Amino acid sequence: MPGVSSGSGGTGPRGASGGAGSAGGPRSVPGGSGSAGLRSAPGGANLLALRSHNAALVLDLLRTAGGEGISRLELAERTGLTPQAVSKITARLREDGLAAEAGRRASTGGKPRTVLRLVPEAGHALGVHLDRDELRAVLVDLTGAVLAEHRAPLDLGAGAETVLDGVVRAAAELVARAPAGASAPGDRSRPQRLERPERPEHPGGPALPPTLLGLGVALPGPLDHVRGVLHRVTGFPEWDGFPLRDALARRLGAPVVVDKDTNAAALALAVGGEGGSFAYLHLATGLGAGLVIGGSVHRGPRTGAGEFGHQVVQLDGPPCTCGARGCVEALCLAAVARGDLAEAARVLGTGAANLAGLLDIDLVLLGGRTVAAAPGAFTEGVGAVLDARARRAGGGEAAVPVRLAPGGARVVAEGAAQLLLAPLFGRDDG
Repeated sequence: MPGVSSGSGGTGPRGASGGAGSAGGPRSVPGGSGSAGLRSAPGGANLLALRSHNAALVLDLLRTAGGEGISRLELAERTGLTPQAVSKITARLREDGLAAEAGRRASTGGKPRTVLRLVPEAGHALGVHLDRDELRAVLVDLTGAVLAEHRAPLDLGAGAETVLDGVVRAAAELVARAPAGASAPGDRSRPQRLERPERPEHPGGPALPPTLLGLGVALPGPLDHVRGVLHRVTGFPEWDGFPLRDALARRLGAPVVVDKDTNAAALALAVGGEGGSFAYLHLATGLGAGLVIGGSVHRGPRTGAGEFGHQVVQLDGPPCTCGARGCVEALCLAAVARGDLAEAARVLGTGAANLAGLLDIDLVLLGGRTVAAAPGAFTEGVGAVLDARARRAGGGEAAVPVRLAPGGARVVAEGAAQLLLAPLFGRDDG
């Protein structure tokens, strides 16, 4: 987060190392020199990166502790930082309005300890899901709690200006509906050092609160997550090469991060507590996957991982909108269109079994509007294919479990907001 520094001085961690890096695009990084602006932590484990990492460790524990809070001693024990370093970090977090006292807690053999909590309203993020025919946007606080939601019809093929106008309208509506604490520019108890780029082309853009970290946008791929540039979005070749991140940043005067819809959903699920390695399969007007390997979202060096829908499972099969034939997406959507959900689930399960064999994942999570309309048919059908795979493999291994993804229809939009929030708490896959 801009303006947040650990102030840890020369005290170092007992067990922490590394830095909270960023994957590209505008990022808020806790720690640093204390000067204004959004920046990425420098490469390597230098002092600035280490401070950023340490502050992120503390912030994340404050977040997970919830309203009950956590003591400085517990923070030191769980982060491996010295008590002196924790005291300096928490003092700066309190100064910047990110942390506050949550009361006192009895301790053994001494006076009660002061416990600290995260101040959720100290920062906010907008998350936007651009589906092929719908826009869904949310405003969240630092904990990821949804404060306001907006939905509107969308034609992703209507042209860039029309789509950008819809995003700006959604942002303006959500900001207008934000709780009073999210838009109090004169409140010095909250972080005020958010630099936003000028918006000379659209000076009439929405007035943004000083606590807004920026906007995350998630939409179908393929795209370049680092540069925020779209590639030939399946079914919408006119978007090829469009600099969505920069175009929206100019419109809004705020940092923007762009990612695939399935990656955003996978990030939301990982932040929300889904551990290990899993695949999130999203079936709606298209089909894609978000991959979490070892707890982190896996994008690949070109953001190409997770193009699940375009694995060919039937040579010389029906044509797909991507230009190939026999893709999982083409076969699955065709079965859905003719009302054969059992066949759609079987095809989806075949793709899931391929993933399980390639990546040795722990779990398959299903989401998207089509799955939500018939959850039992898809969980049972995909599960049956994975069960059959486990029986063929032998060895008494249990099948990879399948279940509905938590979060419902908002999971992609919430994940888009997490693209801004996750780096604050030490995740380098945001």
